Amino acid sequence: MSITAGSVFLADCPARLAIEVIADKWSVVTLFALSDGPVRHGDLVTLIGGISRKVLTHTLRRLQANGLVTRQAFAEAPPRVEYSLTELGLSLQEPIVMLTQWARSNGEAIVEFRETESDLPG
Repeated sequence: MSITAGSVFLADCPARLAIEVIADKWSVVTLFALSDGPVRHGDLVTLIGGISRKVLTHTLRRLQANGLVTRQAFAEAPPRVEYSLTELGLSLQEPIVMLTQWARSNGEAIVEFRETESDLPG
């Protein structure tokens, strides 16, 4: 790699902030769930699975505050809100797809390693 870790991830480096935003446990999963277009909050909870409504709300607000997600409220009865990716959020689709492919290819290896490591005397 031509980039040295120290130069990119210094405390005041914008790249470090960007990594911190997407490295949150639920950020990448939420961004991936929004990749096919606008989705309602309840549908995101169902689609993602394992995330609470509270944590999803926090994640969406954080992604929105960093310009990756937009929230659109519709003046209807009952009220309807949809979340979608911004242009900046859409720019993450390719890296997230690559990361997802890596996770699918290597997830079992990680599970196997964890199982063998837990069998070792501590």
